[in-house]
Amino acid sequence: MERSEDIQLTLAALKDDLNRREADIFSPLAAFSQAARRRRPEQKVQSGYRQAYALDADRILHSMAYARYIDKTQVFYLIRNDHITHRVLHVQLVSKIARTIGRFLKLNEDLIEAIALGHDIGHTPFGHDGERYLSLLCQKAGIGHFLHNVQSIQFLDRVERKGRGWNLCLQTLDGILCHDGEIHSQVLQPKRDKSFDTLAHEVALKKADPHYPLTPMTLEGCVVRMADTVAYIGRDLEDAIRLNVIEREKIPKDIVAVLGNSNGTIVYNLVTDIIHCSHHKPYVALSDRFSKALKQLKDFNLAYIYLNPAIKKHSDKINNLFDVLFETYLSDLQTGRMDSRIFTGFLSDMSPDYLQTHQSAEIVRDFIAGMTDRYFLLQCPVHLRPEVVDV
Repeated sequence: MERSEDIQLTLAALKDDLNRREADIFSPLAAFSQAARRRRPEQKVQSGYRQAYALDADRILHSMAYARYIDKTQVFYLIRNDHITHRVLHVQLVSKIARTIGRFLKLNEDLIEAIALGHDIGHTPFGHDGERYLSLLCQKAGIGHFLHNVQSIQFLDRVERKGRGWNLCLQTLDGILCHDGEIHSQVLQPKRDKSFDTLAHEVALKKADPHYPLTPMTLEGCVVRMADTVAYIGRDLEDAIRLNVIEREKIPKDIVAVLGNSNGTIVYNLVTDIIHCSHHKPYVALSDRFSKALKQLKDFNLAYIYLNPAIKKHSDKINNLFDVLFETYLSDLQTGRMDSRIFTGFLSDMSPDYLQTHQSAEIVRDFIAGMTDRYFLLQCPVHLRPEVVDV
């Protein structure tokens, strides 16, 4: 039987081989694993033989917050339908699409996967509606705007592992913070010169002004940001058609002529255009024709899906429930009600550092933001809960 020391030497040598191989197969513009930066140095036993970004992807995949993706709304909520997209499928689609683009551009697929898997970790229950409701409560409490990309950093860096965080690489955290998939960008060129101080500064600026523009520090981060849009734009369309919110024939013909009228065709055409326009370039881009069509499709989805009153029937009830839970948990913290779920289900065994560095309202924000749709509703008074329907 081989000795443990011999096994470790063999695995370390294999890791060195993988790092050297990157120089042969990656674009010079890629994020190389050996250049990854962590906030705290780690012992070899912690990082083992996995490369830096592969380790980040594994840590995110095994996080508690990742497990909760399975019951978080993408667009349509209070609906039981096994074929409607939830957040867990969305992030997997982003990962696959982004890795496909990254492979053709000879970028680091491990970093792409880590950013993609973690980019929506901070989403609230009930999707972007929940995000807006929680943001209003956070502003009222004096702790700044709530944004899911900022909250993703908060969870991975300061909440997970009972407040110790995962010590992820700067390049991973930066890509997650800067993903902003709702912003339309034809060209994304990385701003490479960043540090952990830059990350903290950008988090503060974003919390103060949700419209403050952010750009990833790596091409991999730029690819994920583009892939986020590619992953949701056609998929949301298919979900809306499946739920009879819109009809496929209503998609404008000038959009269909460029992108197609099904999710598969839309994804394929956008990915192809991105690869063609970005190959051997220091940026990630869409052509003028495809960028215009994508913007038109975004506007179409906004008008006929995201702002459609037909899917907003219970928005006032959900908004009220956010108010109720936020006020309840804030009161429980301030009065020391130890049997409250915020103590028993969230703060139990939390690290002293987390408790000492977070205001009561920030703790409530973290607890509510981490809830799944189902868990959120179970915390609410029965008579106030809206009905979940089968479709």
